[in-house]
Parts: sequence; C-alpha cells; structure tokens
Amino acid sequence: MQPVDAERRLQAWLEAATGRSGITLGPVLAGGNSNVTRLIETREGRLVLRHPPVNVISDKAAAGIEREYRVISALKGLAPVPQAVAWCGDPEVIGQPFAVTEWVDGVALTERLPDGWPDTDETVNQLGLTMVEGLARVHAADWQAVLPADFARPEGFVQRQVERWLKVRAADRVRDLPLLEEIGAWLLANQPASARASVIHCDFHLDNCLVAPDRPELRVILDWEMATLGDPLVDLGLCLFFWQRDPAAELGFGFVQGLTNRPGVLPARALAEHWSAVTGLGHEHIDYYVVFAAWRLAAIVEGAWVLQTQGKVDTPYSRGLERDVPALLNEAAAILEKGKVR
Repeated sequence: MQPVDAERRLQAWLEAATGRSGITLGPVLAGGNSNVTRLIETREGRLVLRHPPVNVISDKAAAGIEREYRVISALKGLAPVPQAVAWCGDPEVIGQPFAVTEWVDGVALTERLPDGWPDTDETVNQLGLTMVEGLARVHAADWQAVLPADFARPEGFVQRQVERWLKVRAADRVRDLPLLEEIGAWLLANQPASARASVIHCDFHLDNCLVAPDRPELRVILDWEMATLGDPLVDLGLCLFFWQRDPAAELGFGFVQGLTNRPGVLPARALAEHWSAVTGLGHEHIDYYVVFAAWRLAAIVEGAWVLQTQGKVDTPYSRGLERDVPALLNEAAAILEKGKVR
C-alpha cells in the first residue's frame, strides 16, 4: 500500500469514527523501540497514532497495541493515562491495526531537565514523588471492575516470567551469561508471597511518562503495551532500580531516568515509603522486586543481542546490548550482595 493511499484511508476512517475534520498525518514522535508513535493534526485538536512497526503484519504485532488501548480505556478517570479515542483492527486502512489517543501537552525526560527548570535536587525529588503518586493511582484501580475476566491471569506472574525467560535464553544462547542462570535460580527459590494483584505497567520509569512542560508534575503514563496483572511491586521495583544510580559505574541503559543519578536526591527507599503511604500497601519485599526488574530486563533485551549476532538487526541500540545486558546483571548481583537497595 502506498503512503499516500494509506493517509487518505486514515483520514476517511478517522472522519467516520471520530467526527474530526482537516486531518493530516504529522511527524513520527520520539520514544519506544517496539511501536510507532505519530502525531495527527485535526481542526478539533491533535491526536496520536500508535501502530506496530511498518511492514510487520501479524496478530502478535498488533496485540500489544490492542492491549494498550484496552488498558488505557479501562483506566480512564482512575489513573493518569492518555484519553483513548478510537481503535481500528482492520489492517486494510493503513496496513496495520492501530490505536488513536488524545494528544497530551507534556515532555518526556531522560538524562537532563528541561531548559529553564531549576537544576536542583528538589526538582528531581518532586519528579520522583509525582511519578510514584501516579503509579499508586494505577495500582489502586479496581481491575476486576474495569477489565474483563480474561484480560490476564493475576497469580504467579513473577514465577512465570522467570521460568519463561530462563527457557528462552537457554534455547537461543549466543554467549555465556552465568549471572542470568544464577540470579534466575535465586528468584525462583526466594519469591515472596504476593499481597494482592493490580494492573501493572511492566515497563514503568520516568522515561515512559509525560510531565508538564514547565514544572515537575506528572501528566500521563505512556507505553502500556506490556500491561498485565500482577504484584504492584513489579512496577515499583523497576523505577527504583533506575533511581539514583552511580554515574561513575558501568550501568546498563545508563540513560534511562538518568537525570536522577545525582547524590543529593531522595534515596530509592524514600520513594518506596511514599508509594506505600499513598497506596496503603507494604513494600517489605521491594529488594526482591528490584533484583527481579533488573534481571527480567536483561533477559528480555538479550533477545535483541541474539538478533544482532545473527545479522538480523544492526542498530545502535542492539549493538549497545553487548555491554548493557551484562551490566544490568552485574547491578542486580550487586544489589543481592548488599542485601538491599539504596
């Protein structure tokens, strides 16, 4: 399908589905490795188009986008999510199933604060607090009331993930990663009992949020394609893993939430306490979930390194995994050795 034809089909579909007019396709927006995010201009206001990568047509390719749309639709009014506008499962429109959401005026932050913001520890602290407050709203949502019973299986998420990724990595092994097996075995042997299940984002950190352009205030949480049900400490563990790391150390994905890597900000444990104060839930086992978060990330993204070594992909991201994956595993091992997070 030619790009011009696809745009015309999209315009016609959106006009019929939403009543919008003057529809034009804008630029691809930055962020995300797995799906395409693109701006849509209309007379009635901006929208955002989300679809799988171009030239990938399969049920699996669209499943994440559809899951994302279902979750943000369910969490409307309960948690800081983009406003769902329309879902199209027909690949004949643009060559892919796609979702449309309202545009949110905000900025995504990674390694530096926006120009004009006070470059202080207090600014970073406020970002951390608003981030976990937004996450707490997600975890407080009554998923049984807003999601269908077949959305996901809430019990045993961590165990299934560890077993799955140990099996996958053993099947396509291209290098020795002894910590992958060692930490995986430790996670299986030491899994704490889960207090309760909630909606979990599964890739939660500051980089997957939009904050107000002029102040450290959370607007929305983005990128819900991996959302499922499980222990809410899964989400808290990942964002705390990326919080206040040592910038002098060899870090895996050191850019993620990198602006928090400064010695004067709140310790990760203080953010956990704030999350508990807002949710009323305990975080006694947060150390386990921080280790799990680092290990799971390493296990998942090693798949892209496998493709790199097989010559199937070659990008700065995939090349960087040669060091990022071992670095993530080393950080997880260091947390285990210390027995606690920062």
